[in-house]
Amino acid sequence: MHSGRVVFGAMDEVVFGRPASEALVEQLNRLGSARAFLMVSGTLNRQTDIIENIRRALGARCVGTFDSMPPHTPRGAVIAASEQARAANADLIVTIGGGSITDGAKAVQLCLANDIRNADDIGTIRAGRGAPPQLKAPMVRQISVPTTIAGGEFSATAGVTNETTKVKEALRHPLLMPRAVILDPWLSLHTPEWLWLSTGIRAVDHCVEGICSREAHPYGDAQALKGLSMLAQALPRVKADANDLDARMDCQIGTWLSTGPLASGVPMGASHGIGYVLGAEFGVPHGYTSCVMLPSVMRWNKPANAERQAQIAAAMGHPIEDAGGVLDRFIRGLGMPRSLREVGVGPEHFDRIAQAAMATPWVPRNPRKIEGPAQVREILDMAA
Repeated sequence: MHSGRVVFGAMDEVVFGRPASEALVEQLNRLGSARAFLMVSGTLNRQTDIIENIRRALGARCVGTFDSMPPHTPRGAVIAASEQARAANADLIVTIGGGSITDGAKAVQLCLANDIRNADDIGTIRAGRGAPPQLKAPMVRQISVPTTIAGGEFSATAGVTNETTKVKEALRHPLLMPRAVILDPWLSLHTPEWLWLSTGIRAVDHCVEGICSREAHPYGDAQALKGLSMLAQALPRVKADANDLDARMDCQIGTWLSTGPLASGVPMGASHGIGYVLGAEFGVPHGYTSCVMLPSVMRWNKPANAERQAQIAAAMGHPIEDAGGVLDRFIRGLGMPRSLREVGVGPEHFDRIAQAAMATPWVPRNPRKIEGPAQVREILDMAA
């Protein structure tokens, strides 16, 4: 008999298939916001007219723009954005960009609420393995317009990198989840192909590790299986024709569905755990970590969850085939990297990665029990 608990997040709305400039005005009207602070992609701000058009649509209600968030959301940039938002007396943060910007705004919400003004003090609000920190609830909330498809905008967790330790640290609060997400396929035409496709594999990874988890349940499965099917069909269509807006919309909705397991309490596994280390310590983009690790993790896990893995292969249109092999071919077909070597990580680093991965939230909850770094090393060797 199934048992468990699904906690619904603090998101009001998801708006899809509408231009962001139009939908954002409606959201500000709905929320009564008068002082929106933008956290945006530097490329979109400096090399296109997208952000300027949004500023024009918001008019006097736009009180500032921050466009300098590096990949993996370093603490220093979070503090810089927080100080700018505080000085602007923002009543809402609007993000337009990828996952690092989305996570950055979540962290800014906590910094504003808890009077965090320097990078070291972010350590006082991070989520650890012990009792959660006593946090004041964010009063300045967030609306997200994602330009990539890793799916972080649908969670109440942010990953922030400690530049000193090179460790990605989690910040959590129920109100970190954006109040609304706007999925605009036209905006995504400006996203580089490698970034769109690789973050799409990150969304595939959410589906796959959610379905394959020891703690999976039907509510999460239903969303992840549909999301995986949509992504498996739509990502190659975008690869074939970058201007296929229907395919881009399907990718965005598939990504939304991919977050169903994690949002309903299902843990991820070793692909995500190892990916945290590869990102924070070696600067490997989020999507690429899933491209290089997921098939190897699946093959290593197969003795523990072959029946679950069969559902993955079927959802991707290849019933009775090996899921690890299906994923391998799929990722290669999109032109993405498939080995640690291709992302600049050599075997000389594997022992250190294995040790650090054991300290992540997900490796200890991998569906095939990982007892220690030696078993993580086995997976890394498969992905070399």
